[in-house]
Parts: sequence; structure tokens; C-alpha cells
Amino acid sequence: MKRDAIDLGTVGVFTLFRKYFIPTLFGMLSMSAVTAFNGILAGHGIGSDGIAAINICVPLLMLFTGVGLMIGAGASVVASIQLSRGKLKAARLNVTQSVLFVTLVAIIPSLLMMAYPSATARLLGASEHLTPMVREYLLWFIPSLMFQMWCSVCLFIIRLDGAPRLAMMCNVIAALITVILGWLFIFPLGWGLAGAALADSIGLFVGGAIGIVYLFRFADKLRFYPVKWSVKSLRLSVRNLGYQCRIGSSALLTEATLATLMFVGNHVFMTHLGDDGVGAFGIACYYMPFVFMVGNAIAQSAQPIISYNFGLGYKDRVMATERIALLTSIACGSIIMAAFTLFPQILVGVFISPDNVAARIAIHGFPYFSMAFVFFILNLTVIGYYQSVERVKPATALALLRGFIFLIPSFLLLPKVMGTNGIWLALCLSEVLTTISIIMGFAIWVTRSKLAGHVNAAGSK
Repeated sequence: MKRDAIDLGTVGVFTLFRKYFIPTLFGMLSMSAVTAFNGILAGHGIGSDGIAAINICVPLLMLFTGVGLMIGAGASVVASIQLSRGKLKAARLNVTQSVLFVTLVAIIPSLLMMAYPSATARLLGASEHLTPMVREYLLWFIPSLMFQMWCSVCLFIIRLDGAPRLAMMCNVIAALITVILGWLFIFPLGWGLAGAALADSIGLFVGGAIGIVYLFRFADKLRFYPVKWSVKSLRLSVRNLGYQCRIGSSALLTEATLATLMFVGNHVFMTHLGDDGVGAFGIACYYMPFVFMVGNAIAQSAQPIISYNFGLGYKDRVMATERIALLTSIACGSIIMAAFTLFPQILVGVFISPDNVAARIAIHGFPYFSMAFVFFILNLTVIGYYQSVERVKPATALALLRGFIFLIPSFLLLPKVMGTNGIWLALCLSEVLTTISIIMGFAIWVTRSKLAGHVNAAGSK
């Protein structure tokens, strides 16, 4: 397993960002492509009930992924700073503790859900008609949740260890396996939902196994380190994990934003446009992981560079990296927005016929919906920056604003003011308000810094 030679403290930040961003983006987009392709396979091979059954299980996957991202982001930030200060043992311990923690978090609820699959299906919102199908999917899908969490944590650590291309390959290999086996299990073998879930599980198992094996045998610095099981060591581990969770909590809230978007959006579209409106919004939701992964790739590519140089006290390199990340987020958001505005027929036609009522609703709504994307990616990048420099409060506050405080009222109020177009614009309003909050917060910080500078100058005279 070849590692890239990356010196986070001396190599030019633009070169560093490029080395991280390209493989990270490609790997994350490959996983988003799997989500979309699975929707296409389910639609054509199982039917609308199959899509509905899988969608009911999506919040469960998002919850586990969010916890994995939270721990992965927190562990990566802490390990970056410890490495910059020469504390290799402490960095390895934090990595080991994070992987052990997500393993325990995954195993316990997974066993309970496997023991009570029907109750889990109903808890997720399945109707009596869909409960057997959701149950069938869950029994084969739940075992993959631990591997998904391993992937979420290990990819952060692998990139920090200087192997962003390997991190990309974890995602790409898992995606290819899932797509190939999904087609094989659903069409030639006719295994239906069980086949779709089994393909997902095998793909995630391979991706997670690659990450774990790398950290065991091939990592340059961040290999696993033996954990002591004394009371004092366990107490220190709990403290470390609590700190990792606080740093990465905004990553969990960011994942929760997508869950909130889906849940509230489905309700509002059903109220105003019925089943066809929900179908149109469902197509948009299949594309949202692409947008999210672009923003996530930018934030995660900048994170090791920012955290490492922050630990060294190199403020100029930290700010230069963030400027590059912000410009990249604006450029990527603009490109995606242009695609949704200019080619909605093509994007919608991938899933259903453009003559379908739901398709016509989606084609009309995509240009409005895409107006959020520049701000969506920009806000993710800023939140990632605050995580990287251990500023937990602003990162968490911004995640709460965009995911709950602004998003839910936007969905409820805009349709009353602007009709159905307002539903599509709700995400945009929420993200714009978050961006305004970021700008206002930065202006207040600059003003306070100048005042503090004047006071210090006056006191020194």
C-alpha cells in the first residue's frame, strides 16, 4: 500500500490541497454515485415499493454515518495537532480509541435491531404494507453499519497519514463492488431487496476492511496502539472520546441536516403536491449526496493541512488554506448549480420518464432548488474550518442554524408566501441565512480584535 510523501508543514498549501482534494473528491463522488445507481436499480428491478422501503432505511444509515463522521473528524483534528507537536504515541492512542468506540457503538444497537427487525421497521416509519419489505432489507443491511462507521473514521486517518489516494480507493472499490453485485443480485439472480442490501453490505465490508488492515499493518505513523484497560486509562479514554465528539459534533449535525431535509421536505411536498410532489422531491434527494460530498471533500481536504499548521502556530498557512477551500467551494457550487439549471430534463430523465407528472414537477423545480448549492457547499467549508482549529462552539452553532433553526421554518413559511416555488427555495433561504450569520460573526470578531488591539496599544504607552 503506497503512501504519498506529504509534508504538511513545509509544502505549498495549494499543492497540498490539490493532492488531498482530487482523490478525496473522486472517492466521495463514487459513493454518491452508488446511492443514485441503487435507486435506479431498485426502481427498474423492484418497483416503487422497493424504492420506498430503501428510503425508509436511509435515515438509519445517515445516523450511523453521522456518528462515524463525528468521531473521524474529531480524531483527525486531535491527531493532526498532536503530530505537529511531536506526540506520536498520543496521536496513535486517539486513533485507536476512536475505532474501538465506533465498533462498540455499532455492535450494540445492530444486535438489537437484528433481534427485532419488524419493530425497527415500524419505528422507522414503515406502514403495514411496507414493513415486510423493510424487514427483509434490514436483516441483510444492518451488519454493514459497523463497516460504514469504520470507513467513516479510517478515511480521515488514512488521509492524515499521507495516503489520500488509498482513501479514495477504499471508496472506489466499495462503490464498484456494490454496483456490480447490486446488478447481479437484483436482475440475473432475482434476489430483490435482500440482494440490494447484501450488495451494499459486501461493498462496505471491503471498504472498511481495507481501512482497518491499513491502520494495523501499513500506516506510516498512525498505526493502532495497544490500549490499557486500567480504570485510570479507561477514564482518560472517555475524556479523549468526549473531546473528539465535541470537535466533530458539527459533522453529525451536518448529516442530520440531510435527514431533516428529507423528512420535512417529504411532509411539505405531500401537503402541497401529493404523491407526485414527493416523487419529484425524492429525485432531488438522490442528487443531494453529490452536493454534500463535494462540500465534504473540500472540508476534509483542507482539514489535515489546517489542523497541522494550526498546531504549529503557522497562521498564514492556515488562512491561505482556508482561502483556497472557500474559492474551491464557490467554483464547485456554481458548476453544480449551472448543471441543474441548464439540464434538468436530463438529470430527471435518468430516474423516470420526463413525461411523468412527478418528472415535470422536478424539471420545473430543479433550477430553484439548485440556487442553494453555492451557499450549501460554502457553509460546509466554513464549518469544517472551525472544526479544524478546535473552535467547537461556532461550528456547532452554524450546523444547528442550517440544519434546524433556519431550515424547518423556511420549509413551513416560504410555500405560504411563494406557493410551490417556495418549497424548492426553502433550502436556499436556510443556507443564505447561514452564510449571512457567518459574515456577521466574522465582522463582529474583526471589530472586537481591533478594539482589543487599540486597548493593548493604549495600555503599553
